[in-house]
Amino acid sequence: MFLRWCILAFLLICAAQAGPQLGNGFGVVTNDDNYIVNSSAGLIVQVIRSNGSIHSIKFNGKELNHSKSSHIASGLGGGGTTTRADVRPDVAIITVETDDTNGVVKNLKQYYIVRKGENTIYMATYVGNPPAVGELRWITRLEGVRFQNVPLESSLRGSTGAIESKDVFRMPDGTTRSKYYGNDRARDMVARGVTGPGCGVFMVYGNRESSSGGPFFRDIQTQSGSAVELYNYMNSGHNQTGHWRLGVLHGPYALCFTDGGKPQRPDMRFLDGLGLAGYVSESGRGSVSITEIQGLDRNHRYTVAFENPKAQYWTDVDPATGGAARAGMKPGSYMMTVFKGELDVHKEEIEIKAGGECRIEKIHIKDDPSHVPAVWRIGDWDGTPLEFRNGVNITRMHPSDKRQRSWIPGTFRIGTHKNEDFPACQWGAIGSAEIHFNLTKEQIANHVIRIGITASFAAGRPMIEVNSWKPRNQPSPSSQPDSRSITIGTYRGNNATYAQDVPANAFVVGRNVLRVHSISGQNGRGFLSPGYAFDCIDMCRADSQKP
Repeated sequence: MFLRWCILAFLLICAAQAGPQLGNGFGVVTNDDNYIVNSSAGLIVQVIRSNGSIHSIKFNGKELNHSKSSHIASGLGGGGTTTRADVRPDVAIITVETDDTNGVVKNLKQYYIVRKGENTIYMATYVGNPPAVGELRWITRLEGVRFQNVPLESSLRGSTGAIESKDVFRMPDGTTRSKYYGNDRARDMVARGVTGPGCGVFMVYGNRESSSGGPFFRDIQTQSGSAVELYNYMNSGHNQTGHWRLGVLHGPYALCFTDGGKPQRPDMRFLDGLGLAGYVSESGRGSVSITEIQGLDRNHRYTVAFENPKAQYWTDVDPATGGAARAGMKPGSYMMTVFKGELDVHKEEIEIKAGGECRIEKIHIKDDPSHVPAVWRIGDWDGTPLEFRNGVNITRMHPSDKRQRSWIPGTFRIGTHKNEDFPACQWGAIGSAEIHFNLTKEQIANHVIRIGITASFAAGRPMIEVNSWKPRNQPSPSSQPDSRSITIGTYRGNNATYAQDVPANAFVVGRNVLRVHSISGQNGRGFLSPGYAFDCIDMCRADSQKP
């Protein structure tokens, strides 16, 4: 009898340590290798205790995870990694933590949170140091055969092989695919996912306040092959223009499982009381309101963005009132930028206080290049090349894709050709642009030719010639990220404007010829030669009023 009581007591202790048994009930079971979390609604997740990776995701009885694990970075490894489970009546929290000895990323906390009755894995990532791999990302690896409906631009299924580096691929029909193509701007990121028979998996991205690059930054979201990959990129070097934010909590974000329908953004306010590292509650945040922004061009959408080394935010400008407001901001000093399209046209510093509101009555935009009258103008000063030839294709395909029109610049005639006849990008190895325009006797004067670019590769920048006149000095390269930029699905870098003074004696009455060359001290072939994406090109009288 005594032996039976000892065995029973031992079993009860083990059960208590393991947490609630799975069955159909909510809870966590702990064994030597895994934490097994059951949502009680159809989702069962297994987290490897030694390294914090997820190696099994079962939804309604079907295994969805690929043979490779899902994890932060490319996996944290076992060295310097600890895991623990905290089970509450309606919430299960698995915390993965690294210390100074971890070789992947030091001082990181990765949270997996499951609520009773919900088929969602809520996640958040606190990072104290840059990852050794050079990027901070969450990657979900799913079994590809279960998901036929995937974003086509990033689906590599049936490709004939890589055509640039190891990440841009050609299809048999001459189209191109890459994980860099078809990605949303940060301001447009809500939920992105894949579906198959009776199943959908979606990444819901959260508020992006701790990520990098601002409202127009794009980064990898999906890639499909034998495995289907869903990403949440938080820091990366993919034409990254912003701060890498460290010592902050990224997220919360969520991985949602459905019967195939797109989920609504879940309410994540319940995380407020869970004690996540770096979490800032609503009561500890402030807001900003702008009554009116003057000098708006009603043909364009405006965005107000705020950024500092710890956070970033943005909000739309109301086209009817010219006002804007943003709540839920961490306290601190911010650089506030007003964007016309994606072109910054106003900057000033503001201060946000916890529980307070920063009120700004009026902002008057003075730095819009469009405010200067032009003799002629190609495109629009909006920080994008979208109005030009192939401009809308940059984010969806490689420049060599068969769907692209020719990139050879050719001759553009002012008054005859339209914006869509001018190439969105120019590369040194592809050719120079030639612009023809007519001047009357009264128009012969000192002028300024302005060329705006949105991104540059290999220090490419424009140099001009007008008729037989050439500038004495070559322009300097702009400050840009060290990245391939234009060929990896983005035209978004650091906007730069090259303004060249041209004397009156360079011009003639009648036809004039402007040549635009891409120059650099670096070399390259084809679409990997020095190049850039255009924003706008115009010619203004030198005595025109400055914006």
